[in-house]
Amino acid sequence: MNEALRIVVVAPDLAVADPDDAHAIAQAERSRGLRIGLLENGFNLVATLPGDPFLTERLNQLQPDLVIVDAESEARDALEHVVMATRDERRPIVLFTNDSDTSHVQAAVAAGVSAYIVAGLSPDRIRPILDVAMARFQHEEGLRRELADVKSELSNRKIVDRAKGLLMERHGLTEQAAYDRLRKAAMAKGMKVADVAQRMLDVADLLG
Repeated sequence: MNEALRIVVVAPDLAVADPDDAHAIAQAERSRGLRIGLLENGFNLVATLPGDPFLTERLNQLQPDLVIVDAESEARDALEHVVMATRDERRPIVLFTNDSDTSHVQAAVAAGVSAYIVAGLSPDRIRPILDVAMARFQHEEGLRRELADVKSELSNRKIVDRAKGLLMERHGLTEQAAYDRLRKAAMAKGMKVADVAQRMLDVADLLG
């Protein structure tokens, strides 16, 4: 993994309002340990941000390579804000929690979490966890691109077939002749065959 990997941690404030709140103190210590572990492993921790409605704007400004959510799994708001903030510009998300209730794992992964880690914040575990999260994210993004390409190809094929059918009906052309006409027009205009076909269909719809 690249040593210059830019990481943003989304976590609550480390300040503990009630000195007698053992749970809050333990969570703050765990969160502090995570950040120290990131720095000790040579990662570029660019910011620690709250999970709030302004997160999208802040992530757009910072452009991190990976987002870590450091929160108890019952604190759904932070994760929801991160998922919303990365909806249009996807980034790998790693959730660290001490909550042993794993009933939310499936929903978290479906929402875009690349790794869901319960406890285990020892510094020597951080790098392999992030390595796997990045690899999984990159694999899934490759699959998404492949699926998008297939959908686009099928859509273009349907458009070209409709345009060929229109030319065959109105000009008495064979299927090959209709396609040749579309291809010739595309070459003359420096456009894709599917784009020429779509323009022809748009004009036909406009003229009725």
